[in-house]
Amino acid sequence: MVDEPRVELTPAAAELVRRLRADHGPLMFHQSGGCCDGSAPMCYPDGEFRTGAADILLASLTVPGVPETVGFWMSRNQYEVWSHTRLIVDVVPGRGSGFSLEAPEGVRFLIRSRMVGL
Repeated sequence: MVDEPRVELTPAAAELVRRLRADHGPLMFHQSGGCCDGSAPMCYPDGEFRTGAADILLASLTVPGVPETVGFWMSRNQYEVWSHTRLIVDVVPGRGSGFSLEAPEGVRFLIRSRMVGL
């Protein structure tokens, strides 16, 4: 059995990542725990969000048209809750956090998930 990626992007999310990359340079995602916008993946210029011992690099996403991988970080506590899932980053209309790069675009990233190992 081939290991499935832990994180993937929908085609719409990949297209938004390409646009954001063109405007902001290399990117990263961070998925924290919490409520409200803290439950959504946040997109930042790479290195702008400081990760630490409480975070893990869950995936390095390859996005066609983007020269470098896009790191997907998650808090360890959140990973413990979601370790049995495959995370799918999608984009939907709406306003997300003002800190995430897509906020001015009138869309927001969100996580969809699928159980793994069943």
